[in-house]
Amino acid sequence: MQRQRPELPSSDKRWKLVNATMRRNGYAEHALIEALHSVQDAFGFLDTEAMTFVADSLDLPLSKVYGVATFYHLFMLKPQGRHTCVVCTGTACYIKGAGALIEGIEQRFGVNPGETTDDKALSVMTARCVGACGLAPAVVLDGNVIGKLGTDKLVERIEQEAAE
Repeated sequence: MQRQRPELPSSDKRWKLVNATMRRNGYAEHALIEALHSVQDAFGFLDTEAMTFVADSLDLPLSKVYGVATFYHLFMLKPQGRHTCVVCTGTACYIKGAGALIEGIEQRFGVNPGETTDDKALSVMTARCVGACGLAPAVVLDGNVIGKLGTDKLVERIEQEAAE
């Protein structure tokens, strides 16, 4: 006997895309990460409603879904800003000044890693490694890897992005 699947959380068509991803994988447990990516691609972040829907659809405990969502740094549990800045904190970047970049962003924009500015203009995150050690300290600004910037140049670059 096949298990009854939960109703879509709302009539928003994006839920149909999320459900199709899980259906394509037979609502199997191994579809969890792909389902979470599908939710985030559709809605921009993972909220409790979305994680509950995925958990119920895949017949998993909510704690497992939440555990996966919080383990991987690419999943966001809150809406993100219009612009994102990911500072690499890997060994090479840390030695070359990633800490100073983070401090400069905190001072200029008043936001710590893992937070978004009050005006929703900028989200700041850190990553253990972005794979650009030769550019240390590396930053991913709105999906573009940039490197070898000092604090002043990085802040200037963020302000330029925000102005566009």
